[in-house]
Amino acid sequence: MLLSLLGVQASAAMRFYTEEAAPLAFMQDGEMRGMSAELVNALIARTGEPSTVEIVPWTRGYYLAQREPDTALFSTVRTPEREASFQWVGPILVGSSRFYSLKSNPIEVNSLQDAAASGPLALPKKWYSYESLQHMGLSNLYGVDSAKIMVRMLKRGRVNLIATQDLTLEQELATGGLVPADVRAHMSFMKSAYYIAFSPATSPAKVALWQSALDDMRADGSYEKIVHKWLPHVDVNTSAE
Repeated sequence: MLLSLLGVQASAAMRFYTEEAAPLAFMQDGEMRGMSAELVNALIARTGEPSTVEIVPWTRGYYLAQREPDTALFSTVRTPEREASFQWVGPILVGSSRFYSLKSNPIEVNSLQDAAASGPLALPKKWYSYESLQHMGLSNLYGVDSAKIMVRMLKRGRVNLIATQDLTLEQELATGGLVPADVRAHMSFMKSAYYIAFSPATSPAKVALWQSALDDMRADGSYEKIVHKWLPHVDVNTSAE
């Protein structure tokens, strides 16, 4: 199928944007690394499309990917609210959002009611999980500017709970001086499927080419190899749902 689609490529170079979010995408020694960054580069090689990949602030990438042709944003959570704003290739990963507390804190969170009664609950305002918890009725959210600030608030006892993805937990904790052994996981409140979000102005045939290339990577095992290189405990069957 991929070869049959090669003839529909446009000549314009694709521009891919992502944010700094280890282990999915991050800069190290002047090189972009991470699970989703490596996957996108592998897809670029398979499609043969001239492309650039750049780390930018999430809000900028999100703005450009909605408005500019031949532009895409990864890794983007696909939601009903965003459905019509992009063309979607994926999923490239599925993760769970949970509440976390310090292990030294005896708090128990087995329901949204427990989370709502826990005192201020910190997480970045730019995250979709912030919006989701608002829609779930939580009025105790403490919006911050970054995961680093969120973790530092937890470490210093300024909040009892934070909320984040299991996929990025270890790296986020490290920014604030914690490790996974320092925290306790509570209930999962949301599953998130991550995609490459192409702008509406991008040719649908080009988007189909990328989906075909991803399907081929799943079929030949190269997708699984990349995922397990960065996230060895992820179930790739779940990630491909």
